[in-house]
Amino acid sequence: MLLRQTRLLVSHALPMLIAQLAGMAMMIVDTVLLGHFGTDDLAAVAVGGGIYVAVLFALAGIVQAVGPIVAQHYGARREAAIAPALRQAFWLALLLMLPGVALMLHPGALLSLSPIEPTVAAKVRAYLTILAIGMPAVLMHRAFYSFCNAVGQPRALMTISLFAGALHCFLAWLLVSGRWGGEGLGVVGCGIANAVAGWVAFLCALAYLRFASAMAPFRLFAHWEWPHWPALRELLRLGLPMGFSSFVEISAFTFIALFVAQLGAAVVAAHRIVANLAAVVYMLPLALAIATLAQVGQAVGARDARRARLSITAGLLLAGGLSTALGVILWLLATPLVEAYTSDVRVQVTALGLIGWLALYQVFDAVQTIAAFALRAYKITLTPMIVHVLCFWGVGLGGGWWLAFRGATPLGVAGFWIASLLSLVFAALLLGGLLWRAVVRARREAEQTLMADGTAVSPHP
Repeated sequence: MLLRQTRLLVSHALPMLIAQLAGMAMMIVDTVLLGHFGTDDLAAVAVGGGIYVAVLFALAGIVQAVGPIVAQHYGARREAAIAPALRQAFWLALLLMLPGVALMLHPGALLSLSPIEPTVAAKVRAYLTILAIGMPAVLMHRAFYSFCNAVGQPRALMTISLFAGALHCFLAWLLVSGRWGGEGLGVVGCGIANAVAGWVAFLCALAYLRFASAMAPFRLFAHWEWPHWPALRELLRLGLPMGFSSFVEISAFTFIALFVAQLGAAVVAAHRIVANLAAVVYMLPLALAIATLAQVGQAVGARDARRARLSITAGLLLAGGLSTALGVILWLLATPLVEAYTSDVRVQVTALGLIGWLALYQVFDAVQTIAAFALRAYKITLTPMIVHVLCFWGVGLGGGWWLAFRGATPLGVAGFWIASLLSLVFAALLLGGLLWRAVVRARREAEQTLMADGTAVSPHP
């Protein structure tokens, strides 16, 4: 049974991993294109992209609360409840679009947090204005993303992500440097490519929902309904902590970059290289965590406590084992990886000194990610959010700042990575404990239900 759940997780997680890597490829292509176009445009996409990602992931995290809700309906064979949940998630995405677009169009308060050259600030504003056009589509696509994951259709997400990613890269290649026949648009070209790809991805998602045979049983377009407050309230109850957890995790890295800026350009560059490697490696446990959420959520809906436990066990073993292997690979290939990023000897030395912490970091990050997403499958989101705040902002940022600048022997940027490692250890332990309690409670509830009526809902095939 454990082997079967492991195979299910792998087959589910692999398309999710490809979809996420397609999204990362878009950011990498933008960076490379703008790096050859102009320093101001590269700085603008770094600042503007940081703002956009922080806002988008916070709002998208709220919308993605539809995932555990639909997964439980699907596992319990409540097909009639699935379509209304998705429709309300679309309404929620449109409502959340309002503050998101407002922040993109009026970023003055955010830009004032750090001194920025006027020419760069102007490019940031232009870039964010264009990204605002695509934000409604991106938020609604995230609802579709969570829905497809919850009902076990990850290949559709992979196909759409690959197509949208390829379109983005082609458009950016044309627009950034003027290959389209006109003036090179720089960072504005990247914004246009992003917005167009976002709308195309969402339109593809709508087409899939309307015409795919796998979607027919849900009758997603059979009825029209206005926003329904009880359903929206449930989405917000689960989603607000999920969105804030995403914001905490992303902002922790953002603030570290700001703090280490005072240590010099070489240190900032080294931190950026290692952080980029961490982001790429993180895609593997994240894909497994997303698949685990779907599998556990379906099992919880079916009141199959044993299957839920096996899915969690398979997720933890896979994520922990593969992340350990990736950590070893990072350690062994540290020198060629760093040299591929930079030829600056000072940057190389600093980055190589951080790789070891990153190798250890991955294992605990994988465990806490699986635990957090499995808890979401049980509709437990508030306490994990509190754990993330205490660990990532308290231990990671606060402890890192002290180790870096105020300890008996200030450790510089290494202090932040050591503190980040400690924050993940604590997060893994605390979330693991919460998950264990949730599993035990679910098992007891299932046993009590069986004793009461002698029946159980059979798992969804």
